[in-house]
Amino acid sequence: MLQPHVLSVCHVLVLVLCLSAAEDFDWTKNDRGSFYYGTFPTGFSWGVGSSAYQTEGAWDKDGKGMSIWDVFSHKEGKVIYNETGDSSCEGYYKVKDDIALLKELKLNHYRFSISWPRIMPTGIKSDHVNEKGIKYYDDLINLLLENKITPIVTLYHWDLPQVLQEKYGGWQNLSMINYFNDYANLCFERFGNRVKYWLTFNNPWSVAVEGYETGEHAPGMKLRGSAPYKAAHYIIKTHAKVWHTYDNQWRSKQKGMVGISLNGDWGEPVDITSQKDIEAAERYIQFYLGWFATPIFNGDYPQVMKDYISRKSAQQGLGTSRLPTFSSQEKSYIKGTCDFLGIGHFTTRYITQKNFPASQGPSYFTDRDLVELVDPRWPDPGSEWLYSVPWGFRSLLNFVKTHYGNPMIYVTENGVSEKMTCTELCDDWRMQYFKEYISEMLKAMKDGVNVKGYTAWSLLDKFEWDEGYSERFGLYYVDFRNKNKPRYPKASVQYYKRIISSNGFPNQREAENWYRKAIESCSASNQLLAAEQQRTTAANILRLIYDPLTSHTEMVTEIVVPTVCTLCILLSAIFLMFLLRRHN
Repeated sequence: MLQPHVLSVCHVLVLVLCLSAAEDFDWTKNDRGSFYYGTFPTGFSWGVGSSAYQTEGAWDKDGKGMSIWDVFSHKEGKVIYNETGDSSCEGYYKVKDDIALLKELKLNHYRFSISWPRIMPTGIKSDHVNEKGIKYYDDLINLLLENKITPIVTLYHWDLPQVLQEKYGGWQNLSMINYFNDYANLCFERFGNRVKYWLTFNNPWSVAVEGYETGEHAPGMKLRGSAPYKAAHYIIKTHAKVWHTYDNQWRSKQKGMVGISLNGDWGEPVDITSQKDIEAAERYIQFYLGWFATPIFNGDYPQVMKDYISRKSAQQGLGTSRLPTFSSQEKSYIKGTCDFLGIGHFTTRYITQKNFPASQGPSYFTDRDLVELVDPRWPDPGSEWLYSVPWGFRSLLNFVKTHYGNPMIYVTENGVSEKMTCTELCDDWRMQYFKEYISEMLKAMKDGVNVKGYTAWSLLDKFEWDEGYSERFGLYYVDFRNKNKPRYPKASVQYYKRIISSNGFPNQREAENWYRKAIESCSASNQLLAAEQQRTTAANILRLIYDPLTSHTEMVTEIVVPTVCTLCILLSAIFLMFLLRRHN
């Protein structure tokens, strides 16, 4: 899913503390207006999302090939607690169960991704096409349509076939363009008679930067300076080729659309009266969203990227810029290759100018000459990088409207995590996040932004990349300690369901009533989960007592942690009852 910011959290916090202590700076001056009650246009599409590696499990079953995330997560120290996506949510085996959850929410669409190595084990079509993998996605698509849920399908959500990484260096190699096009063409051929919304890539920023510069994500390369730009260059070319393949071979028959899902945080100037900060904030967005959106909509990289990277490269003694160039033919070929734009958005940063000397060496981050800051008062319930700043969403959507000709937009990712040892199904912070961010999206639509649909991230708790299972984005809680991976609805399920059924927020009284009923609903789920975890813990105690090889670590993992979590659930239920009584 997601794009954890590589800038050191400690670095950010120190800067925040220094800046917020300054007498002449007032964080509240950038505060945005009040909540907007209203409804969305008829036909607005509501959905949820997921991705293959994060949810499917079955990593080596039914002919699936190895992906770079299979290999990366199996290396010690790459993922927190050395967790993997080997089984994850067992979504491969629970298609009917999960579609029942979608149906319960009364969703219009479901966004999921196809695992390239599940249908092409080596990533090369001429080697082998795995019909069992094809059947899995056939069944998923058919069941969605039977339940009147529109599939929005992502072709690449980061799980590159490992063979292509080993043989060619993955996205550092030009050959990926044709291999990916063959894969996309197979998907169009086998699924395109039913799938009408295709996304080529999910958040290619993360693929390029975290996969090839910082090494935080698979394939774990740390090739600073040029590798992320090279990867992005080939990804953009690949996207364009796939769009043209669909346009030339399939569009007239299948009547579908091809887009791309780009993530972007909003960047707000620290000092809105400082021209340097204003330019730095613009630069932050251009180096993030604009890196991919500007070539796809306008034919070439943002001018500010070309200028800054060229200058830094020259200062570092390089004869040419580390940012590759497009030929005039390539610019024409790439421009306009987007029928609709997927936008993933989670958070905002304050941005200020900071010059990084070229002597520090080549790096995507120092190329930008800026620093990211956060307001210490912003809510941050989960991931260290994810602060709730709703007004940034409206600003980002208006940026897209202004810079890219007001394209058709589907919000493809928006949500918030929790990061806690104990179970919490009464996720009031998530309901508040959805309420405020969806309101800002509605404001943007009133501004004239062409948003057609919204995708809450995500349906389930799942494997969160290098953070393993330590962070939870799901509307549904997944008990990963139980081999059956049961799902339990959080309060946000009922809340989001009511937003969907009302197509927005008709009035304040109704919205407050939704919140109260959603909180009430989670108490029953808490009791079910507590009872199930008690049964699981009892079974583990018996197993471990009679197993002489039981280790101290197993005792803690199988008994102590579940027991503590069960107590947390029960205490949460008591606290909830107190809150409801006080509210009434």
